[in-house]
Amino acid sequence: MKRLLRISTGGVATALVIAFVGVASETIRSQRAQKVTVPAFQVDPYWPKPLPNEWLVGNVVGVAVDSHDNVWVTHRPRSQAGAEKTPPVLAFDPAGNLIRSWGGRDSIPQWGTQEHGLYIDNKDNVWVGFGGGLPYDVKTKATTDNANFLKLTPQGKLLLEIGKFGRGTEGSASQEFLGNPTDVYVDAKTDEAYISDGYINHRIIVFDANSGAFKRMWGAYGKKPDDAPLPRFDRNGSPRQQFDTPHCLTMANDGLMYVCDRGNQRIQVFRKDGTFVKEAMINAKLSGGQIGGTPWDIALSTDSQQRLIFLVDGGNHRVHTLLRESLEVLATFGQRGRWAGEFESPHSLAIDSKGNLFVGETLDGRRLQKFAPKGTIASR
Repeated sequence: MKRLLRISTGGVATALVIAFVGVASETIRSQRAQKVTVPAFQVDPYWPKPLPNEWLVGNVVGVAVDSHDNVWVTHRPRSQAGAEKTPPVLAFDPAGNLIRSWGGRDSIPQWGTQEHGLYIDNKDNVWVGFGGGLPYDVKTKATTDNANFLKLTPQGKLLLEIGKFGRGTEGSASQEFLGNPTDVYVDAKTDEAYISDGYINHRIIVFDANSGAFKRMWGAYGKKPDDAPLPRFDRNGSPRQQFDTPHCLTMANDGLMYVCDRGNQRIQVFRKDGTFVKEAMINAKLSGGQIGGTPWDIALSTDSQQRLIFLVDGGNHRVHTLLRESLEVLATFGQRGRWAGEFESPHSLAIDSKGNLFVGETLDGRRLQKFAPKGTIASR
């Protein structure tokens, strides 16, 4: 069967026809995809190893890999009964052993009440964000309180706060405060921190990663961000002109930035200065013949050209592989479920130097899974 992939530049849409070909439990899409090798993945059901002290994990809302291939996770202890004593930041070595655990308001006063997003920069500093969704603090009950990102050492010592807990109502024009931020990326070449902001605001905002000084910001299509009500989303309608929950971002080696515009079911691509390059809706083949997809997080492949994007589709409980050049969906794995290799609300993912994928699940998922590369779907 055939479906249309809408790719726009400058807000003008054109259509590419994509042919879908089923291959085993995976799906290969587009004749153009035959120019690349698409990896297959197999879940490792014994990774990570059991936690100490009978710790439980809440909603996993951030996954990242450091320079030693250690895997870092942030979760929400208050989202799971019995997980309240589990530190919100956990780090595992490549074998799955817990090697670090820290965080929380008891030790870091600037810590928020709802974690969202985790990133490891080129110096192995750990960035933890706070925002998104419903509050888990029974005292405040305020969704606007979670409005900051913290930069910390691997040992959990605070180095910098961007935004401020409790000051999330200033709007998308603020150069100081955030509105439920979701993710951060630090450009090692410029020491700039790009933040997707977020559940309340509608922008990408850039700060100096060392001082926290404001640099610049932009909205969808590189426009000035605003907080005007958005029209109702329609996949077949005109593209909406502002972000709707910009949920993740990352930068490729060539300097292009990829933003998950979750509420608009699309990826938008920008240059470092906010210049809009292109966009594409996530056109994955789903159950029942439906076409769609909601981007919650992305990671780039480890080859020198970073030809592939791995994307977690939290709304449909799958992981998609995209061709970075065209943003076409090439392959999909996973389905909704609780067994090993299945997903319940996959929220975050990261990739290590060996090409292993690590997927964290939020809401009722509350776990971290490792997927090791195992052969290819199609050798080119």
